Amino acid sequence: MAGWMGRVVRVDLSSGEIRDEPFDQDVWRRFLGGRGFGAKVLWDELRPGVDPLSPENRLIFAVGPLTGTTAATSGRGSVSTKSPLTGTITDANTGGKFGVIFKKAGLDALIIQGKAPKPVYLLVSDEGIQIKDASDLWGKNTDETTDLLLEREGSRASVACIGPAGENLVRYAAIINEKHRVFARGGVGAVMGSKNLKAVVARGLRTVEIADKERMKFVTYEANKWLRAHPITSKGLPEFGTSVLVNIMNEAGIFPSYNFRQNMFEFAEEVSGEAITEKILVRKDGCWGCIIQCARRTRIPGDEGEGPEYETNWALGPNCGIHDLEIITRANYLCNRLGIDTMSAGGTISCAMEMTELGYYDAGIRFGEGDKLLEYLKKIAYREGIGDELAEGSLRFATKHGHPELSMTVKGQELAAYDPRGAQGQGLAYATTNRGGCHLRGGYLIGRELLGVPRMIDRFSAVGKGSHTAILQNLGAALDSLVVCRFASFALNEIVWGRLLTAVTGVKYDPEDVLEAGDRIFNIERMFNVREGFSRKDDTLPRRLLEEPAPMGPTKGRVVELDRMLDEFYEFRGWDSNGVPKPETLRRLGLEECLNG
Repeated sequence: MAGWMGRVVRVDLSSGEIRDEPFDQDVWRRFLGGRGFGAKVLWDELRPGVDPLSPENRLIFAVGPLTGTTAATSGRGSVSTKSPLTGTITDANTGGKFGVIFKKAGLDALIIQGKAPKPVYLLVSDEGIQIKDASDLWGKNTDETTDLLLEREGSRASVACIGPAGENLVRYAAIINEKHRVFARGGVGAVMGSKNLKAVVARGLRTVEIADKERMKFVTYEANKWLRAHPITSKGLPEFGTSVLVNIMNEAGIFPSYNFRQNMFEFAEEVSGEAITEKILVRKDGCWGCIIQCARRTRIPGDEGEGPEYETNWALGPNCGIHDLEIITRANYLCNRLGIDTMSAGGTISCAMEMTELGYYDAGIRFGEGDKLLEYLKKIAYREGIGDELAEGSLRFATKHGHPELSMTVKGQELAAYDPRGAQGQGLAYATTNRGGCHLRGGYLIGRELLGVPRMIDRFSAVGKGSHTAILQNLGAALDSLVVCRFASFALNEIVWGRLLTAVTGVKYDPEDVLEAGDRIFNIERMFNVREGFSRKDDTLPRRLLEEPAPMGPTKGRVVELDRMLDEFYEFRGWDSNGVPKPETLRRLGLEECLNG
């Protein structure tokens, strides 16, 4: 089939066996690739209750039919597993070039299971797949690991590796590729570390077959024209990067600070995209083949790297009461080298800061103490002292010390940089995401509620948000399976993605087919979580957001009206009142295998 490479490989690190798996064309057509294929494998192969850090868990690297083509923002890759942070299904995707090189090595997916008896790395190339000794790499940070592996395997390779955080099983450890790009959320790096897998190195020169090259050329031209015309993808993101959102969200009264105690930050201007451009920007950059160029190459005294992106900037900055841009940037670089998800790290540290300030538990750090931030990140990565507790995430930490309500999480994963008290739909999106607190997997309602994409809806109203959220979740699941960047969806809708997918694969995908594929993927993920014991009780928000009115700005006095939105959401999705997909819904989506799951 065009678009897909037609190859899935399984590696059992316990036995050292490497074997090709049957390539089921029907599965790939229905689940597309990336996140969708990962969800299908996890449903089929994991029994309920599997310890995410056990050899039995799977770690699935996968790309999609658009990866490595001329389609907009197609330079991405995906990884799926059961999360050690939340116990839910999780996926994470990354930019840069790793996904493209992985596909050029001739693979659509790599299923990893077992645990190697000693540290190893995998070389995935168009010449074959090898398990290689990584004993000399264990203990090194991601920059050092990347440099050594590129020297060893060639400069044209791409390295995805873990740092000390992954080796020490920090529950929100990340996988880093090209030093600055990140498979970030859910603890995917901890799963990799639990398998004694230090890195996956991709190297290849194969090309992706395109079914209709002329049609692809035309649709790509049209898509790029839309991207160059849209104000967000042609002006906002290229000029100021993702932190262009700082001032926008702050003025709207939904920029959380001090562990969500406040919904605005008095020093927002000092950490804004404009401030980054003025003070530390070296040049803008982008992922493989991307015309948006939202990445920021930055420099501070004595160091240089990429970022901080909006979520990182917020998590390590305002959410911790810190407004020193140099400290935030240095912390961002350090997280990348240690292999830590910046969002969960910042959310966990801010929780510890509040616990200290309220006198519930002295964690040794308070809001605004930027001088201690780097020290605490290192403690977390190496599980030293208080870092051993913080490495478990804010929910486990706060629960241990008697105040779980101070953990700003959903299903155990720390929230993102939007206070939903001023964006009702985003509150529903947070509550219903399959991988725990996430602004993207839950459906990026901020696009409609604050940015007016494709049209503005009333952000303070709870009415109608169930359908908006479900539709955006479905589209997002499809995009994560193609695998393309969510930023492109500011300018491109399911019509364009269907046309691109048809041109690449030769299989006709109408807009409805794209959304149905996303619906199928979201529901099989939901069924995985249901099988693990999750239900309506878990589709909730931190008590602060439900009961404590926002204290300031345009959002002052508001809370999230979750229950009424949740009922509408379940009805629209075809789920019962407890949040379980109904049999007729599963049959409609061709998920009969979930009926007896």
